[in-house]
Amino acid sequence: MACPALPGLPRPVLVIASGNPFKVAEMTAMLDAVDLDVRRQPDGLEIEETGDTYLANARLKAEAVAKLTGHWALADDSGLEVDALGGAPGVFSARFAPTDHGRIHRLLHELGPSPYRSASFNSAMALADPSGSTVLVSEGICRGEILSAKQGPGGGYDPIFWVREAGMTYGQMPAHLRDKLGSRGKAARSIAPGLKQLLGLP
Repeated sequence: MACPALPGLPRPVLVIASGNPFKVAEMTAMLDAVDLDVRRQPDGLEIEETGDTYLANARLKAEAVAKLTGHWALADDSGLEVDALGGAPGVFSARFAPTDHGRIHRLLHELGPSPYRSASFNSAMALADPSGSTVLVSEGICRGEILSAKQGPGGGYDPIFWVREAGMTYGQMPAHLRDKLGSRGKAARSIAPGLKQLLGLP
């Protein structure tokens, strides 16, 4: 276990296993990691997601980035599961089609006029220590339903995923609601206490 951080000492470094600055900022805010030196993974790094679950992919990314950088690394993997499609697109959510428009079009086409439109966003997070071993994991789920047409802004499947608790689509949800109701926000809240303990943060 890490020793508690002391005044005047460098803050622990946590590398977010993502090259997307918006995702890094979102995960940093969700963890409320004010006492961490949060960085994104080295430019140009691409890690193939060969796992058959979100957690397997998160572990792959966290372990690879930790080994490469020699720092603690946090990764997540997320996907949309539609009940009427047997859980598809699932771990293939980002590869369902080449573009956001194409992914939504394919999903709505395959779902068709089915009245059974329940679905969930699923996220998994993995924390790897500087040696590249996963030491902490968490998961989060946000239940909702698939609309027949886009409503509001957002990338990915966000504009067609209706969250009843929020009364709006995922794409319309402000940051504080995503933190509270979103699958990544739930996973982040679940992993945060253990992460802070392992990194010696108050």
